[in-house]
Amino acid sequence: MPYVNIRVAGKLSRKQKKKIVKGVTGVIAKEADKPESSILIFIDEVQRENVAKAGKLLDEK
Repeated sequence: MPYVNIRVAGKLSRKQKKKIVKGVTGVIAKEADKPESSILIFIDEVQRENVAKAGKLLDEK
């Protein structure tokens, strides 16, 4: 069973999540030759204050 973990800084809308899981499921099914019913996707929404880039927290301007 393939599983995919997607981590994002901030929040996604339900509509965005639905589009993402549909697209990712399609790609994995096609490229890994797996049935869509076997693909499990986790979306982790991380507060921007808990992610840093270039030495700065993402919630800092």
